[in-house]
Amino acid sequence: MSDKLKELFDKNGNTISPQLGDDVKNYLIDIDGTITEDVPNEEPERMVTCEPWLDAKEIINNWYNEGHIITFFTSRTEDTREVTLAWLNKHGFKYQGLLMNKPRGGNYHWIDNHIVRATRFKTKWTPLVKKSSMIEVFDNDLEK
Repeated sequence: MSDKLKELFDKNGNTISPQLGDDVKNYLIDIDGTITEDVPNEEPERMVTCEPWLDAKEIINNWYNEGHIITFFTSRTEDTREVTLAWLNKHGFKYQGLLMNKPRGGNYHWIDNHIVRATRFKTKWTPLVKKSSMIEVFDNDLEK
């Protein structure tokens, strides 16, 4: 992935965090309820037997093949990492990373100094389309 990062500098010439080029997206994708049935941490035995949603695999693998970064970001706990990796590999998902222990409960509000785009999954994987929507932002005009 490091070959896809652009070096950036602040106004004083200091190096700052790099970012991907405009043509590469960094997809963070949930697992339970997003690429397979919603399996709670309290029932880890189901993590082995659940089936993937094939439309999810097709779209995610296409993104990977196009050069985008795929990282699965899950509320599954660290003690289920091996079963999760085995499941992703068994079902042929292409990805670069797996982040465990995402906070449970939803209603996420992500604050970052990089561009963040959020897409709420609602039951069916299709190609992404652009739509306008209202978002919350920091009002930097208040500083004046």
